[in-house]
Amino acid sequence: MGNFSQLVYLVPLFPLIGFLINGLFWKRMPKSMGGIIGCVAILASFIISLGIFFEVKNPAFQVEPKVLFDFIKSGDFYIPFAFQVDALSSLFLLIITGIGFLIHVYSTSYMHHDEGMVKYFAYLNLFVFFMLLLVLGANYVVMFIGWEGVGLCSYLLIGFWFKNRDYTNAGKKAFIMNRIGDLGFLVGMLLIIFNFHTLSYHEFFDKLHNSQTIVPTSTYNWIAICLFIGAMGKSAQVPLYTWLPDAMAGPTPVSALIHAATMVTAGIYMIVRSNALYDLAPMALDLVATIGLITALLAATIALYQNDIKKVLAYSTVSQLGFMFLALGVGAYTTGVFHVMTHAFFKALLFLGAGSVIHAMGGEQDITRMGGLRKKLPVTYFTFLIGVLAISGFPFTSGFVSKDEILMAVYEHNKLYFYLAAFAAVLTAIYMFRLFMLVFMGGFRGTQEQEHHLHESPSAITIPLIILAVLSLVGGFVQLPHLFGGHDYLNEFLAGAKIPAYVHEDASTAMKEMTLFGGTVLGLLIIFIATRKLFAVKQFDGNYTGFRKVLANKWYVDELYDAVFVRPIEALSNFLDKFAEKKGIDGVVNGVGKTVKWGGDRLRLLQSGQVGFYIFIMVLGIVVLFTLSFFWIK
Repeated sequence: MGNFSQLVYLVPLFPLIGFLINGLFWKRMPKSMGGIIGCVAILASFIISLGIFFEVKNPAFQVEPKVLFDFIKSGDFYIPFAFQVDALSSLFLLIITGIGFLIHVYSTSYMHHDEGMVKYFAYLNLFVFFMLLLVLGANYVVMFIGWEGVGLCSYLLIGFWFKNRDYTNAGKKAFIMNRIGDLGFLVGMLLIIFNFHTLSYHEFFDKLHNSQTIVPTSTYNWIAICLFIGAMGKSAQVPLYTWLPDAMAGPTPVSALIHAATMVTAGIYMIVRSNALYDLAPMALDLVATIGLITALLAATIALYQNDIKKVLAYSTVSQLGFMFLALGVGAYTTGVFHVMTHAFFKALLFLGAGSVIHAMGGEQDITRMGGLRKKLPVTYFTFLIGVLAISGFPFTSGFVSKDEILMAVYEHNKLYFYLAAFAAVLTAIYMFRLFMLVFMGGFRGTQEQEHHLHESPSAITIPLIILAVLSLVGGFVQLPHLFGGHDYLNEFLAGAKIPAYVHEDASTAMKEMTLFGGTVLGLLIIFIATRKLFAVKQFDGNYTGFRKVLANKWYVDELYDAVFVRPIEALSNFLDKFAEKKGIDGVVNGVGKTVKWGGDRLRLLQSGQVGFYIFIMVLGIVVLFTLSFFWIK
């Protein structure tokens, strides 16, 4: 077994090199070369990540920070630029580089006709570099560098087609809403420094165990809530979720990268990494669970009546992230990570499948103009169906196992939360089967020209789809319940990173069987409803009335934010610009200049050049000086 953990610095270094090469020479480099460099960089990182994963699996592996260089040193306060290689970081490395590589390969075909393809791969490599920094950091500072970096790259990638004003606005929206959350993260870091004088995970968690009698519980809660605010922005939780559906403005592979395996899971990673803190902060955990549940329900209702294929998947991501936070909020950290992993498989599959459909439709994303694509796109159809089954929790797919485990954990924690979460899970199945039926079933609703050009995507697109479809089917076996002859492989693996496994107190066989039976019945019922009654595939025109219109318009949350925050701030900005800036600050600065100029113009008149006038002024000065000396000098 090679000593791969000593080479961990190469994992983020390869994407950084790929970014530098493509970024510096993108105008002169051939498109195919840019794609090869981008893919090879991520593949090299994946190979080393695989070696690290198998090394970490060894029970004899010692977890200790790998210090690259001194970063911040001030008196007793010391922050090294260090990486932490353990079970949690190695698992995320595999997800990021593995799914990332498939998305890079997919992009070589999807973006082939784009003139900025090499620049696109440069951005993509930079995004992966920052995401790897985020999960590898041995302290919150390195995590924060990666955290801010993925925010920057998301702005560049979402607004990649910047000539479209709506796309640039979507990029700005993502950037600004993430800054709101990042402020919370920053305040949380400052509170940790103030109370514990360190930002290193190892030192901080050790001090947590030794300071329970010294530091009040409210301090833990405030630190945990501030960190969670950061997670709410990055992982798109209520109320900071509206940026994520708008992020669909970017190319489809970008949507897959941001929504499946990387950026949106950063908040989950941060809370799981900080589990020692959250275990001491019950109020913060309750908040995490409540926000997660609200997000899961709200996003699921919105997804029911969206007409844009990528928007449905975007709200689906928001909803699934809500499930993950719900799991973390009830203390099931390993379950949350499990759902991150399975979600990475099936959500990447669904987004890339949607990209294949959009590619075949010549850029069309409106599902009102699709239908009957199963005959023309057989590989996309079959793999997309597997993704839909997985996210819907169909028995023995990866999504079934992870979602079932979340529901079990929630059932033991809070019965009301369980029933609401189960309802959100049913909604997931309904809107995903609706999407599937409207895209692939019935008759074609597009134009004759679109129908004429329909064709299956090239192998660079279909091969990643097939690989992800297989992973979506078998990914759940790492944590298959004992009832079905499985084993808690993931729990045992993550125990090496000091992440406690959630022990089901009431996980009776009857409950498991009921969940399995219920999942099967619901799945069949949903297929029947979606095909026959609820959505009327053949007559679908995309127009909604009544309450459906409210859901189609996303509960008017964007309009509410616009009225409550955007417009008042714009009005205040215009007022300050007009009065405080132009008439106040500019008025004072320009007034000083005008006064000096006016005074200079008047004083200049004294220099007339006439000798008689100069003698008169001199005599007048002597008289003034004489008068002053007579009255004031004693």
